[in-house]
Amino acid sequence: MTSVQNEAPVFHLSTIQSLGEIDSAEWDRCANPVGQPTNPFVKHRFLKALEESRSVGHETGWQPLHLTLRDTTDRILGVAPLYAKTHSYGEYIFDWAWADAYERAGGRYFPKLLCAVPFTPASGPRLLARTDTEVSVDHIRHGLIQGLIQVGEQTGTSGVHVNFTTKVEAERAQSIGMMKRLGLQFHWHNHRYGSFDDFLSAFSSRKRKAVKKERREAQALGLTIRALQGKEITEAHWDSFFRFYINTSDRKWGSAYLTRDFFSLIDPNDVVLVMAFEGQRPVAGALNLLGSDCLYGRNWGCEDSFKMLHFETCYYQAIEFAIANKLERVEAGAQGHHKLQRGYLPSETYSVHWIKDPSLDQPVRRFVASEAEQVQAEIKHLIDTENPYKSI
Repeated sequence: MTSVQNEAPVFHLSTIQSLGEIDSAEWDRCANPVGQPTNPFVKHRFLKALEESRSVGHETGWQPLHLTLRDTTDRILGVAPLYAKTHSYGEYIFDWAWADAYERAGGRYFPKLLCAVPFTPASGPRLLARTDTEVSVDHIRHGLIQGLIQVGEQTGTSGVHVNFTTKVEAERAQSIGMMKRLGLQFHWHNHRYGSFDDFLSAFSSRKRKAVKKERREAQALGLTIRALQGKEITEAHWDSFFRFYINTSDRKWGSAYLTRDFFSLIDPNDVVLVMAFEGQRPVAGALNLLGSDCLYGRNWGCEDSFKMLHFETCYYQAIEFAIANKLERVEAGAQGHHKLQRGYLPSETYSVHWIKDPSLDQPVRRFVASEAEQVQAEIKHLIDTENPYKSI
């Protein structure tokens, strides 16, 4: 345990190698404070499920090293999900070129430290701070950032990376020396739509017709599509979905990150599992995680080839669910310019990085600055030229 002096407060920093070492209520008090929008991915149960299912740890290249920040009375004020990484798989913010350049120059890029939710390209808080104490959230975040860098220095890793953090957290980290990196995703925003047709009325005529045609083709397949939640989700559903997940992983990436046990361990109340059935037989599924203001699309899989079913289950069903439940937005995961034509607009994402060696840090900073200009230009171009809405 080390101390971090951050203006007035004195914090004590420590790391733990398992979520089992910290009480779930203590963690969740920081991860999802009362009165704030909830994020399912930073909950104790979700992160612990990754560990208990052996999706992380156990020679996966993701070694848990979670950060805790306490006051002088040993009260936990802040936490951060942290992993020592021996590769860059499962991150969705790519630093392969950085690693390659550094190792070509004789450096050692791995291991590195990553503050993130494994296998999850969904934005949310990463510097998790209690809000019910006399210590300000800003002070706690500052202490966590300093703590991340301290751990990076003490463990001999090449650097520290915080992926898919919030804009506020990214700017706070940038203010004390970390570099901010911009990324691009496609998010749907709910403008108080009363129905899916109400949402489509905001589209230009040609784009609206294209969406309606896709939905008709999906409906013509004769499948039954259901959005399952909570106790509606059975182990048989998870068996089917895991089969779909493995099929998709084998086709796209060659290996699956998540084990079958993981799906049984997460909280079913945080899940919206959109399943397509041919009679009683499940043939496709889309896994979504539910926050208090957002639906997060995560994984998709299909047993056979069904035209337009991917768009229907992953995007249109998610929009219908969000409208019905008055959610502010749907975040549909990484990549996918095709999402734009279906109402998901380009949005900035944020990561922050601290690299120990100045010989790597400086060129990466120049790259990140140039990349940010390109991202911002691309967002403007997409909205100006491919936006399906009549006006924004």
